[in-house]
Amino acid sequence: MGETNNGTVYLTRERFVELEAELRELKINGRKDVAQKIAEARAYGDLSENAEYDAAKEAQQHLELRIAKLAETLMHARIIESSQLPNDKIYILSVVTLEDLKNGETSEYRLVSQEEADFDKNKISVTSPFGKGLMGKVKGDVVSIRVPAGELKYKILEISR
Repeated sequence: MGETNNGTVYLTRERFVELEAELRELKINGRKDVAQKIAEARAYGDLSENAEYDAAKEAQQHLELRIAKLAETLMHARIIESSQLPNDKIYILSVVTLEDLKNGETSEYRLVSQEEADFDKNKISVTSPFGKGLMGKVKGDVVSIRVPAGELKYKILEISR
């Protein structure tokens, strides 16, 4: 999740609401669906060799783990608003425009918590090597970021919210 060393999970208000809704859905409908599958599998008879029953019980375990993880995340969540953060340096929720010094291409990324990261939407986790390499930097800085594929060099063109 988007945790820091003290266990706090930083989330945007939108993501917090999404997680609350998912937790509510899993507790109400998810548990009801799994209970129904377990009941149906029991009707097949002998539980010792009942693959449907084993699968339903495993699904129940996964569901309960997800519910526990969501509850833990929400319990430790701290909602952050981009308006609360300055634009002088790169922080969580910063939108950063970068120039790749190797090929001259520019790209834009939003730095988010690990919980909200989505590379396809250009949302980079502040805990990833890429995110860590950008945190605290200022406009005009040149950063070298070591990633599994090698070293990337970028110039920070813009920081916004």
